[in-house]
Amino acid sequence: MNFYKKTANALFFSSIDEISEEIWTSLDCEQNLYFHRNFLKSIEKNHPEIKFLYIVLIDKNKKPKAFASIQIINFYFENVQNELKFHLQKLRSFGQKIYLLPKKKPLQLLICGNTFVSGEHGLFIHQHQDKKKSINEMAQAILHFVDLDVSLKIDAFLFKDFINESLSITDELKKYNYHPFLVEPNMVLNLHENWRNFDDYLASMKTKFRVKAKKALQLSAAIKIEEVILRNIETQLPKMTALYQKVATKANFNLGDFNLATYQDLKENFGDQYILKTYWLQGEIVGFMSGLINENSLDAHFVGIDYNLNREHAIYQRMLYDYIEIAIKKNLKTINFGRTASEIKSSVGATPQDLTMYVRHKKSITNRILKLFLQRVQPTSFQQKFPFKN
Repeated sequence: MNFYKKTANALFFSSIDEISEEIWTSLDCEQNLYFHRNFLKSIEKNHPEIKFLYIVLIDKNKKPKAFASIQIINFYFENVQNELKFHLQKLRSFGQKIYLLPKKKPLQLLICGNTFVSGEHGLFIHQHQDKKKSINEMAQAILHFVDLDVSLKIDAFLFKDFINESLSITDELKKYNYHPFLVEPNMVLNLHENWRNFDDYLASMKTKFRVKAKKALQLSAAIKIEEVILRNIETQLPKMTALYQKVATKANFNLGDFNLATYQDLKENFGDQYILKTYWLQGEIVGFMSGLINENSLDAHFVGIDYNLNREHAIYQRMLYDYIEIAIKKNLKTINFGRTASEIKSSVGATPQDLTMYVRHKKSITNRILKLFLQRVQPTSFQQKFPFKN
């Protein structure tokens, strides 16, 4: 799908390579690495099963003012677990009975955002622009583009993932019949200014949680941790991919499978800003962790775990503490741990941050039914831990 299209206030690109240096300079968005051309190109290059679209809104002087990263995927109902799966299965069953949803085909889903990473990584609006107006124009541009390109058979549209502070702007999407809903929260750890090293972090914990942390460190003492570098990444990717698949199958909400070959490009482009470590036991890889240092945050990306050894050697818990130690050493302010395993993440100090998605179905009748089902969807509850002293 090699296309380049243009309307009065928007430019459409099918590849990062089509976007000129002039546009990137005018947008001035690459300080946020999720809008860096090399990050987006790494995702695009390694996921041929996804159709990519990039939209640049332009002002009356033809200057870029906003940017959207769009990914078009085949969405399978089977990729959703727990309560959301229950509601979606009921929706699909009802939709099939009245011939509004296909029986076997996946939904063609257009996503404004990053399929593989939680957070506001789909829409960038220049700081001097009216954000509500830009959201409206982007929603219109997406619908207009789908009408322009007859080869696209889009069933549904999704904008993801917006923090509560953004909702006064993103609720503009309701004008275009998008429905807001919540899935699992992003778990966020705000680092204290007085944490100069990992021992300071441990000292700030209540006795019960400090003992738990030290036990995990003791259980994982036999594990050797290695930096993954470009020279050795190819030989490690097959085992890492197998471990990633074990974790991915447990996720409650999975839009697609991540190709770990992407790590090679991310390490090449971002060096030490992209964190990639493997965990070894008796000469075998038993886990890996990945993450991106973006501005003043460390964002945890995918991990892989040998679950047969996880309890005995506290592999995953050790990874969480390693993220924390890295962030403290780098003098960062926050860690975004992502959506999964909320309770154990809360035990190391993370707190939930709601992320709102907006979805609409192309067919108006189906969209009204979808709204009724989404009103019943709630994030999976978990017991929030409070590990720090008052």
